[in-house]
Amino acid sequence: MREELIKRQKKQRRKNRIRKKISADKLRLTVFRSNKYIYAQIIDDKKGKTVLSASEKDLKNESKVNKVQKAEELGKAIAQKAMSKKIKDVVFDKGAYKYHGRVKALAEGARKGGLVF
Repeated sequence: MREELIKRQKKQRRKNRIRKKISADKLRLTVFRSNKYIYAQIIDDKKGKTVLSASEKDLKNESKVNKVQKAEELGKAIAQKAMSKKIKDVVFDKGAYKYHGRVKALAEGARKGGLVF
């Protein structure tokens, strides 16, 4: 029980350290990664509202595609949704996750889709 508490606290510290560095002037592209899916949201911190969101579940996926490729497709999809709402500049918030694997693929997909961060 004690180890779980320590693990949660360390994750929260990493998340807070990243959030301190992020400016509230721009919209924030946030990533949540579960074992099965990956989710992305664009959040307006001034208003405290989610502007738009996308998840891997929403995409029409092929069964032979791996998780990293699905994450890149999700990045392109959220960039396309953002462009339709005339959002171009965002700040990338990776949360407590390493910039590696699916998180990195999502970010690169969003850049390919036209988002600037």
